[in-house]
Amino acid sequence: MLTDQEFQQRVDQTLETVFAKLAGASDDYDFDVDMNNGALTVEFEEPRERFVVSPNSPVKQIWVSAHVQSYKFDWKPEADAFVLPDSGQTLEDLMVSAIQKRIPDFHL
Repeated sequence: MLTDQEFQQRVDQTLETVFAKLAGASDDYDFDVDMNNGALTVEFEEPRERFVVSPNSPVKQIWVSAHVQSYKFDWKPEADAFVLPDSGQTLEDLMVSAIQKRIPDFHL
């Protein structure tokens, strides 16, 4: 189990990496990405939709809200990533998949 400090370090590193990749891609695709108060958001204009990625420190998870669904990611040391417990999908993979539902040719 991660300590609070280790969890925060992993979250910061993960969200900064995902933010940087999405920010680099957002110029080529039709969405905005923002990082504010430790939460990452991806916004689409038409139709209006927002994905939110935020840490939940008490349970040491990253929670994602996208396409009216919620996902809860746990840190898996063997993957060196936050992953969905049932599928093993990483946070970055889920974000790409979620964006592809809006922009089919999207890739990082």
